[in-house]
Amino acid sequence: MGLGSTTKKIQGISDKAEQMYKQVQELQGRIINLEEEVDDTHDTVKKLDHDLAEQRALLTAIAEEQGLDAESILAEAAIQEAEEADDDETGGEADRTAANDGADGTETDGGGDGNGTKDGANPDE
Repeated sequence: MGLGSTTKKIQGISDKAEQMYKQVQELQGRIINLEEEVDDTHDTVKKLDHDLAEQRALLTAIAEEQGLDAESILAEAAIQEAEEADDDETGGEADRTAANDGADGTETDGGGDGNGTKDGANPDE
């Protein structure tokens, strides 16, 4: 093997190393930008959480002023939300709709619009 081919191999390795270094630098910059975006998102979430706590306190005070039990309202809402999440996970809503199709002599489109049309089409058409 001659000196010329060794020089070419070393130059090729050097070029690859330089290319990889540039890629690492680019990735490092992208990671830094991503970290900044995550920090900004975290700050936004903290602010929204604080705003939500303030709004909840205001609504609770208004509810109590109106003679409503805010805690029971919140508990009922949490139960409904959990049931809806459970339905979404298990597909319970689709199962109930399929079971109810035709049960009372009518067909529904399962779209929840209640007009018994396909794909939410206008029943007058």
